[in-house]
Amino acid sequence: MPLFNHIGRYFILLGNVFSRPERFSVYWKQIVFEIDKIGIKSIGIIAMLSAFMGAVICIQTAAQIDSGWIPAYTIGFTVRQTTILEFSPTIMLVILAGKVGSNIASEIGTMRISEQIDAIEIMGVNSAGYLILPKIIAACLIIPFLVIISMFLGIGAGALIGVMANLVSYSNYELGLHLDFKPFSVAYAIIKSFVFAFLMTTISAYCGYYVKGGALEVGKASTQAVVYSVVFIMIFNVILTILLLL
Repeated sequence: MPLFNHIGRYFILLGNVFSRPERFSVYWKQIVFEIDKIGIKSIGIIAMLSAFMGAVICIQTAAQIDSGWIPAYTIGFTVRQTTILEFSPTIMLVILAGKVGSNIASEIGTMRISEQIDAIEIMGVNSAGYLILPKIIAACLIIPFLVIISMFLGIGAGALIGVMANLVSYSNYELGLHLDFKPFSVAYAIIKSFVFAFLMTTISAYCGYYVKGGALEVGKASTQAVVYSVVFIMIFNVILTILLLL
């Protein structure tokens, strides 16, 4: 049963990751490095996509309510709800799975086939903890901040394009932003981003850690990391939505 074999090895790997920790000073340097690599270097693509999506949601909503029967503040309401509840915490993580997840899998996979991981183990270092734990901590720390940035940029871009294109007045847009706003929606998005960040990093690391073969297999592992990460993000998106919103 390959599925149960993968599930078992995944949880065994997690057990190794969180056991026998090395000195915190070693981890701290790696965590700072991974925060820069995973988060800071992803701000550009997050900002660009968030701004464009906020603008597109605003335009599409305005195009659907031009009959006059639906109030103009619906535009701001729709942009806010779509951005906070789904786009920023879920779609952004799917995009990061393609950028960050494939990088993690290829990096660890290359170390595996070049026997660097074996060398680390020979030195008595917990290779799973040393290589994977800093990535998990860094992703779980920085990705919720990226999601918050995405929320602000998406909503701000929607307001900008709405006012500049004369689709909605700023007062109506702001009214839609405030209408029936529930602060827990932001907490819900942050919780999702934290869980998705953990899934993305651990699944990608798993795909790379158990690579066998050569460069071709590393490429396959990178593809598998993206596919599996996206699938489990979507599965847990449904689970978390049921648990937190219903």
